[in-house]
Amino acid sequence: MPLLALLAAAAIAASPASYKAPRNAFGQPDLEGVWTNSSLTSLERSAQFKTLTIPESEASRIEQMRARGVEAANRPSDPNAPPPPSANDPGGYNQSWIDSGTRMGRIAGEIRTSWLVDPADGKLPYSPEGRRLLETSLNEVRTNFDGPEGRPTGERCIIGYGSTAGPPMLNVLYNNNYQFQQTRDAVVIVVEMNHDARVIRLADKTRSGLRPWMGESIGRWEGDTLVVETTGFNPGDSLRPYFNATIFLSPDAKVTERFTRIAKDQILYEFSVDDPKVFTRPWRAQMAMNASRGPVYEYACHEGNYALPGILAGARRTERDGGKVEAVDLAE
Repeated sequence: MPLLALLAAAAIAASPASYKAPRNAFGQPDLEGVWTNSSLTSLERSAQFKTLTIPESEASRIEQMRARGVEAANRPSDPNAPPPPSANDPGGYNQSWIDSGTRMGRIAGEIRTSWLVDPADGKLPYSPEGRRLLETSLNEVRTNFDGPEGRPTGERCIIGYGSTAGPPMLNVLYNNNYQFQQTRDAVVIVVEMNHDARVIRLADKTRSGLRPWMGESIGRWEGDTLVVETTGFNPGDSLRPYFNATIFLSPDAKVTERFTRIAKDQILYEFSVDDPKVFTRPWRAQMAMNASRGPVYEYACHEGNYALPGILAGARRTERDGGKVEAVDLAE
């Protein structure tokens, strides 16, 4: 069977026909509420996996290993040190704010090893030119400490890192919550990280020619599915450092998203990226967005944020001392 036919069959299988999404006051499928894409599954497939899906037994083993690793990270560094009273134990510093999830992604009962479904190998299909653009942009960020304009948007508290606001909206190490709000003429997605708000216009479909940070999103309903097409990306958000696959999108990219409520507690989030300047072909992914109790808290990125002034002040001090500012590794 051709690959496209297989993908179409997979999409049908991932959308249970027996479930009918409730309607809101406007007669639209009701997507309102707080949803999360927090998961151990990420965009690209790890080398440890050879297939898109794995059995429950393997997923349970991975999840248990992850849980043991988190527990070990919270232990005191001195093995002979007595444990503090449990009520006063904050655990390891990093573990206090990391919330990347405890389970592999599950879509309609299938356990996914990557959100990418096409290409079938679960890897982003960068072209040689796209890889060059990515590496050039990464090098600029690693070495440019001249001022705040040269630092990543997440570091500057402009937009969440790793394409968390999207589109496409990807899960990262923490703050993976989204609140959907609907009116007759628009859908608004409030992104927890950096309190970004995506406004998807349903009635006014005129393209303004502007390039907002999250692009310009126009939506429509196709049956029970909200289809969103986004273009007009801001050049300042092309580089999106991601924890297992840094993404680069040119300002001319087109992202098409599909939101379908396939269960009381799950939205099937599908997206495709068409960007010939960067990739050899369009690529496509499926992600689970699961119901969350919420609420979505204010991210307040600038409050007490000493990272940016500290980075720039450190660079100025190094220059005054006659040293060379070293490149940084964004993965650290």
